[in-house]
Amino acid sequence: MDNPCYKCGHVVEEGKVFCPQCGAPQIRVILPEAPQPALAGEGVALQGHAERAHVLRSDSASALPIGMVHDLKPCILAAAIAIGLTLVGLNPFVAALAAGWLAVTFSRRKTLGTAIKPVAGARLGGVTGLLIFGVSTVFETVAVVFLHKGTELRSQMLAKVQQVSQRYPGPEVQPFVDFVKTPQGFAFVMAGSVIFGLVAFIALGALGGWIGAWFQSRNQHL
Repeated sequence: MDNPCYKCGHVVEEGKVFCPQCGAPQIRVILPEAPQPALAGEGVALQGHAERAHVLRSDSASALPIGMVHDLKPCILAAAIAIGLTLVGLNPFVAALAAGWLAVTFSRRKTLGTAIKPVAGARLGGVTGLLIFGVSTVFETVAVVFLHKGTELRSQMLAKVQQVSQRYPGPEVQPFVDFVKTPQGFAFVMAGSVIFGLVAFIALGALGGWIGAWFQSRNQHL
């Protein structure tokens, strides 16, 4: 294929070594371009970027929220201890608060001292409070159904309502007491108690977990 001469532009037939017009050689050797060395500033910037990325990965790993990766063993153990304390007389709500703290402590030991964020601690405590509520509800259901404690439980609830009505007398209190004495009223109060207990156990457990994670993280950074 004919190509123009690089010097004079005259068309040179393929295979000709020299241009017939100006005599310029038509064989050229094109050397590959040598890679340009990186500037010192760019190298320092890249190294600094790599170091920052490593530090960020290390910090993220040390403070990783464990809400989706932790197992339930710390929560189960904390809930079991809290239920045992309630059996020996500790207030159930105080036990739920302490259980949230224990769940964070056990989870941190399981992860070899990994820092737990307060939000993750609250999640652990909430799960622990839910476990306490579930086990307590099962025990109470078994006591009512199989141990025939329903009448005793109803009497205790009516006695508490009566005490409240005597402490805060008023024209609107007695109709409520009469309503509670009916089967429908008793069922209403029982349902309300279950909902209140569920919310209270989860909230107190979450609060205990949040406080525990915050306190332990604070001590770690001191």
